[in-house]
Amino acid sequence: MKLTIHGAARQVTGSMHLLEVNHYKILIDCGLDYEKDRNVQANEGFPFDPANIDVVILTHAHIDHSGNLPTLVRLGFEGQILCTAPTADLTELLLTDSVSIFMHKQHKKRKHGRSKFNSGSQQPLYLQKHVMDTVERFVTIGFNKPFKIKDDIELTFIPVGHLLGAAAAILTINDEGGQKKIAFTGDIGRKNYPVLNDPQTLPEVDYLVTESTYGGRMHTKGRTIEDVLVEMIDKACIKEQGRMIIPAFSIGRTQSLVYSLNKIFTEGLLPPVKVFVDSPLAVASTRVFRKHHHLLNQEAQEFYQHSGDEFEFENLTYVENLKDSKQISNYFEPCIIISSAGMLEGGRIQDHLYYNIQNYYCTILFIGYCAKGTLGHRLLRGDPIVHIKDRELAVYATIKQTDLLSAHGDHEDLMNTVKQQTTDHLKKVFLVHGEESSMQTLASSLEAEGYPVTIPEKGVKYLL
Repeated sequence: MKLTIHGAARQVTGSMHLLEVNHYKILIDCGLDYEKDRNVQANEGFPFDPANIDVVILTHAHIDHSGNLPTLVRLGFEGQILCTAPTADLTELLLTDSVSIFMHKQHKKRKHGRSKFNSGSQQPLYLQKHVMDTVERFVTIGFNKPFKIKDDIELTFIPVGHLLGAAAAILTINDEGGQKKIAFTGDIGRKNYPVLNDPQTLPEVDYLVTESTYGGRMHTKGRTIEDVLVEMIDKACIKEQGRMIIPAFSIGRTQSLVYSLNKIFTEGLLPPVKVFVDSPLAVASTRVFRKHHHLLNQEAQEFYQHSGDEFEFENLTYVENLKDSKQISNYFEPCIIISSAGMLEGGRIQDHLYYNIQNYYCTILFIGYCAKGTLGHRLLRGDPIVHIKDRELAVYATIKQTDLLSAHGDHEDLMNTVKQQTTDHLKKVFLVHGEESSMQTLASSLEAEGYPVTIPEKGVKYLL
C-alpha cells in the first residue's frame, strides 16, 4: 500500500491524494490549486496517467477538492466518482460555475487584446461538456453505509460537518498482511455550526491523512454568531441607518448566514431590515439544501417544524438576474446585501463594492478567510485605496470581520479529531491542506501527545 500526496502538500489548496493498493489506484479528491496559475494547470496535466486511475473518492464539493475532476475526465479517466448525494449535487453547481468563470476571464483577456482564443496557453481548463461527462460518473453513497469498491477494499463515508454532504473517507483494506484502515478527513467542520451536524467520531484507523488549515489558530469563544450579527447590524443598519455588505461563499456559508438572520428576525432581536441575497449560485445551492433537508442538524429541523423554511423569511429577497442586482444600488433604505465571491475576486460583490466602498454609511463584514493577494485581504489589511473595476477608490466604508462562521475546525478541533485515535494503534498521521507554519504547529502539539507525524512532500511516495 503506497500513498502519494499530489496536492495540498504544505499548502491549503489543490487536494489530490493517490492511494495504491497492489496495482489498484484510488484518487482521493482532485481539486484546483489556487496557488498555481490556471493556464499552467491546463498545460501541465497530472503527475500520473488519468486513464490508469481506477476510482475517485470525493470528500466534498468545494472547488479546491473537486475543481480538477473535469480535467481528469477530459484526459482519459473512465472510472466512477464516489461521493455522497449532496456532494454530487453541489459539485455539479460549482463545476458549472467554474466554466463560467474561465470563459469570463478569457473574454476579458480577449477584450483587452491580451489573448488570442486559439492560443493553446489560453484554452480554458475545461468546458461544460467535460462537466457533464464528469457528473455522469458520480455514484452516490449514504453516510455510514459500507460500500465495496472491490473484493478487498471497502469505503465508508463519515459525516464531518464543514459543508452539506462533506465526509471523511474510511478505507478498509484486506490484504495478505491482514486488515488495514486508512482515513482521509477531507475538511473538518466545527461543533454547533448553523444548519450542519457536528463532525462524527472517526473509527480507529492505522493511518490518518488530516487537514491542518487552522493549525495553531483558535476561533473566538464565548459568543454566538447571532450575538455578533445583532450587535453589528444594530450599529450599521438601525442606529446609523446605513447598509451592510457581507461577502459570502454561495455554497454553505450563505445558507448558514441566512438561517442565523432568520432566527434573529423571527425572535424579534432586531427590527425588520431588508436582506438581499445576490447570487444565482446561492439560490441554486439553497435548493440543494432544501432537497437534502433530512441531513440538516436537529436545531434546523426543529426550527422548520415551528417556524417554517429556514432559508425564507419576510424582508428576504433572492436576486437571480443581473438587472435586479443592479437595482439594489437604487435601494436607499437600510439593508443587508449578501453576495459572492467571499474573497471579493469577481462575482456581483464587486459591483456592490464599487458603489459603496466610498460610502461612510456602509459596513463591509467579512465572515470567511481571505487569501493573500485578494481584494478581501487588502481591505482587511487596511489599505486606504483599492483597485476595483479599473479604478482606484478610497476606502471610506467601515471594514469588520468575524471568524464565527468559519466552516473549518480550529487547532483544538483538529487535535481532538486525531486524539480519537490511540497512540499505540495509529501508525502515522499525515498533515495536508494547510500553510507550512500551521502544519508545524499542529505537528509539534501532536508529537507532544505521542503521535507519529509526517508533513509529506508533494509527489513523494510513502510506503504504508
